[in-house]
Amino acid sequence: MEKFPLRGGRSTTSAATGHGTSYQAVTKKSNGQNHPTLTNTTSLSNLPPEDDMIDITPTSENSRNSTTMMSSNDNVRHPSPTHSPFGRDFNDHDGGISFAGIMDNCDDIPGLGQYDDFHTIDWQRDIARDRMRHRYIVKKRQNSLLDLIKGAHDAWSGWLCVLLVGITAGCVAGVVDIGASWMADLKFGICPQAFWLNREQCCWSSNETTFDSGNCSQWLMWPEVFSQAREGAGSYIISYFFYIFWAMSFAALAACLVRQFAPYACGSGIPEIKTILSGFIIRGYLGKWTLIIKSVGIMLSVSTGLCLGKEGPMVHIASCIGNILSYLFPKYGKNEAKKREILSAAAAAGVSVAFGAPIGGVLFSLEEVSYYFPLKTLWRSFFCALIAAFILRSINPFGNNHTVMFFVEYKQPWIFFELIPFVGLGIMGGIIGTIFIKANLKWCHYRKYSRLGQYPVAEVLVVTLITAVIAYPNPYTRMNMSELIFLLFKQCGISNSDPLCDYNRNFTDVNSAIEIAAAGPGVYHAIWLLILAFIVKVVLLIFTFGIKVPCGLFIPSLCLGAIMGRIVGIGMEQLAYNYPKVWIFSGECSTGENCITPGLYAMVGAAAVLGGVTRMTVSLVVIMFELTGGVLYIVPLMAAAMASKWVGDALGRQGIYDAHISLNGYPFLDSKDEFAHTTLAADVMQPKRNETLSVITQDSMTVDDVQALLKETEHNGYPVVVSKESQYLVGFVVRRNLNLALENAKRMIDGICGQSLVLFTSGTHVQTLGPPPLKMKKILDMAPITVTDQTPMETVVDMFRKLGLRQTLVTHNGRLLGVITKKDVLRHIKQMDNEDPNTVLFN
Repeated sequence: MEKFPLRGGRSTTSAATGHGTSYQAVTKKSNGQNHPTLTNTTSLSNLPPEDDMIDITPTSENSRNSTTMMSSNDNVRHPSPTHSPFGRDFNDHDGGISFAGIMDNCDDIPGLGQYDDFHTIDWQRDIARDRMRHRYIVKKRQNSLLDLIKGAHDAWSGWLCVLLVGITAGCVAGVVDIGASWMADLKFGICPQAFWLNREQCCWSSNETTFDSGNCSQWLMWPEVFSQAREGAGSYIISYFFYIFWAMSFAALAACLVRQFAPYACGSGIPEIKTILSGFIIRGYLGKWTLIIKSVGIMLSVSTGLCLGKEGPMVHIASCIGNILSYLFPKYGKNEAKKREILSAAAAAGVSVAFGAPIGGVLFSLEEVSYYFPLKTLWRSFFCALIAAFILRSINPFGNNHTVMFFVEYKQPWIFFELIPFVGLGIMGGIIGTIFIKANLKWCHYRKYSRLGQYPVAEVLVVTLITAVIAYPNPYTRMNMSELIFLLFKQCGISNSDPLCDYNRNFTDVNSAIEIAAAGPGVYHAIWLLILAFIVKVVLLIFTFGIKVPCGLFIPSLCLGAIMGRIVGIGMEQLAYNYPKVWIFSGECSTGENCITPGLYAMVGAAAVLGGVTRMTVSLVVIMFELTGGVLYIVPLMAAAMASKWVGDALGRQGIYDAHISLNGYPFLDSKDEFAHTTLAADVMQPKRNETLSVITQDSMTVDDVQALLKETEHNGYPVVVSKESQYLVGFVVRRNLNLALENAKRMIDGICGQSLVLFTSGTHVQTLGPPPLKMKKILDMAPITVTDQTPMETVVDMFRKLGLRQTLVTHNGRLLGVITKKDVLRHIKQMDNEDPNTVLFN
């Protein structure tokens, strides 16, 4: 979903100015690759000796012994290679370690190797950095006891981090559940003896044996506070007024908090979490203010009665916790690729505490949000989800010994014939999900590009007012959606007084079997109210999802599906009662017991609609049977989930989260999609043929030349070549690192001026007069990923997906032709699919 205007106004990209082309033309970005490339021999002349050269880092290279050889063709001296194919200098005895342009001492220049906002990380570079760091720690373990302890701490720091994430996520979820429950009940009444108790907790101390829906004598409805009776026209108006008043108050407070303190706290957060886990940087999205405002805001927004839930935002909240706690461990806090292992585990914990489904949380993280999920991350995600669920269970926010409000348990087996209505529910769920996605996308697109987007708080208040006015008259839209889901899932028994359970049954005792019976007038009245509730909630959900308050999609989707499923279940139940002799019912329904469970249909329908909206499959089924304890019903859930996904994919390719990623223009390259086109790398690279390629030469450009290039172009990185005439590739340097190195050299080193040569080489050189050169080899990635111009784009796309590349260089017979960035790939895919390529905004 679209956010408030992103900071700094960085919203779109245009072609680079100056030296021509549009490759990597967003803003500054940092990079570094770690794959072997060609070893180049370079031409150097008229340069000062090594002793007079100035390096950008304190590490000295004066001790390196270089041999030269004379070229028989051009009579020019060439240094012999002084680095291995992996970037490690053969004679480097000064402790500096270099791998693909990654230095262990790159911290000497503040900010070197980090990433700018709205840029993509380089997975290979960061993973290589971590491996180097790990090898260094292992090597030093035998030096002293302190180093051994440091090595042990490094080994178990990941487990400690996910343990802290699980504990914190469980505590925050408990607070959110308790706060949301109290504020939701505040719309209906108050507990005078202890105003901080919700309706259920207030009635725990009551001596009454029964009370209707938690309304005991100690809980006062708002008319009773003003000395009015519970029933009557005046009481109805007072209750109606307070319902709207509290809903508007909560919505206004939530929207103002989000706008004032944390614009990123609005929405579900799962599309952005998916994008961040794929390697994108959004500064502040997982920060402390976002965590605080999202936690408070989700309690407020759920309490308003809007068509939204708190389960989706719990993934965002848990990811914020994971991001903040990762900075306690430099292994994760300073390495973006490693940090995403913690974020994947945190996302699993978020689903675990949202639904009380730790296994489903792990599968959700694997199936839906994570981009890089090695086996070690799977174990840690499992552990993190386990700890989070244990902590939430210990807090017991709902007082029912379960971690969700609508836990139910069935014992009645299902009939084989019921697979047909279950699959039918799946088909309906896929259709409803697709309709919702398309309608919501159109409304969000209109909001984003119209004046409506300039008044987010007003929009929240209008939607809340309309929702409250429409919802109150219908008891099924008035109640909390979690309570409604519990009511729809629940099997009718002797203690149920809701009209949904108005059957002509005669219970002899509490333990008597539930007989199949004819539905009374209350059931049919409840069905009409449920149909109205379904229509109202579908329409309101379209306009609610995406407004500028924290809002999730899981609970509304489950609620819509549960309404649909319960209605179908009641219909099947009455068919079995009226036609017990039909062969499909004759075996199971001949005993007189209730052979059809309408609550089971509600559960299957809930899974179907949620699957149609999100396109989840495996994790959805596991979450549903963990939610309800219905392990016996895995097959019906699987049938409905598969039918829902097939129908949804046939009608629309993307789920709601992927659709909002595309709407916001995030650079997300989905690993599940296939590239079915026959284009070549030469068709996609920038610049196109016969256009100028902006490059840096290894030994002939001055500081002024490099700064002019930086000013005239907006590329995020520059290939380094032998010379303008001989464009054989030497390496790749990132714009951000280049800027930082130049600024650091001017500030820290005497003698550097605009006429100083910028060198990306090492070796013995001939001394000349003039200012000393500036050596930049330390920031050069000497092993960038390269492809030829005839490489199929299918292969290039696979490289970007599986290696996590930011860019690859295109060559022909060893000569550099151009660059392909992740943004170029995304725009090319959209172009091939007849979509607007300019919707990809960030790189």
